[in-house]
Amino acid sequence: MQKRKLGNSGLEVSALGLGCMGMSYGYGPPHDKGEMISLIRAAVERGITMFDTAEVYGPFTNEELVGEALAPFRAQVVIATKFGFDIQPDGSRGGGLNSRPEHIKQVAAASLKRLNTDVIDLFYQHRVDPAVPIEDVAGAVRDLIREGKVKYFGLSEAGARTIRRAHAVQPVAALQSEYSLWTRDPEVEVLPVLEELGIGFVPWSPLGQGFLTGKIDRDTKFDNATDLRASFPRFTPEAREANLALIELLKQIANRKNATPAQIALAWLLAQAPWIVPIPGTTKLDRLEENIAAVDVELTPADLREIDSAAFQVSVQGDRLPQALLAMSER
Repeated sequence: MQKRKLGNSGLEVSALGLGCMGMSYGYGPPHDKGEMISLIRAAVERGITMFDTAEVYGPFTNEELVGEALAPFRAQVVIATKFGFDIQPDGSRGGGLNSRPEHIKQVAAASLKRLNTDVIDLFYQHRVDPAVPIEDVAGAVRDLIREGKVKYFGLSEAGARTIRRAHAVQPVAALQSEYSLWTRDPEVEVLPVLEELGIGFVPWSPLGQGFLTGKIDRDTKFDNATDLRASFPRFTPEAREANLALIELLKQIANRKNATPAQIALAWLLAQAPWIVPIPGTTKLDRLEENIAAVDVELTPADLREIDSAAFQVSVQGDRLPQALLAMSER
């Protein structure tokens, strides 16, 4: 597995990470814990060193899963988790967002315990809390870094101004935001700021919540109770049918490259900058291996121009998230 550095932070990770959310939450019922532990360990064996989780996934259960799975390999992997929601002990979300410094430190202590580790490698603010100055958030994480409980500070779904303000207090190692061939708005303001400041970029949902794999069509069913996509505007049957034009583009390139649409989508992301590390999630070994193989797919400058030209002609239908979740994103 190729390695990449997240900006100027010095944090080196595998070129692809593994998003672990869907193993416990978000895209259907929780999967068998033993099977997911085996999958995470298979990822380590295949060279993946960066694993992404959060207290809110479950809540809590995904951190416990990741901690148990990675315990035998702790010294050779990077674990990223997140704070920022007001989660009650019973798992309910009490007051929405909460990035008060005292709460951040409470979350860090709880996450360390669930992850069965002495240090969190990368600690992201999950969503920017408008009620708390970002300088106070960065200062709280700086304290945790000085105490040896956290190694690196990250932000998620933050805008350019917030990134600059946070970075001035405590260097930001990585920004995590949605970015893929069907969600490209970070290119306007966010990516230039990251490059200027030497901050790494970790795209979540680099395969468009599974859509860019080509395995989802108008007739795919999503469980209303357990699958977030059932409420996503981009996943209505009508939007999915319109958005299949993007899949056709990926299939054309994939056929020429002896690859899959998912591999082309990931290879495109990897080609955008050497400090970009996508974190596709999966619950299946064959999909894990398919994603890993994307690292070796070479897209020429002509390929990239062709993809961009064709993609810009496809008008993706539907917002990427429901309005309530979009309101939590600064971009």
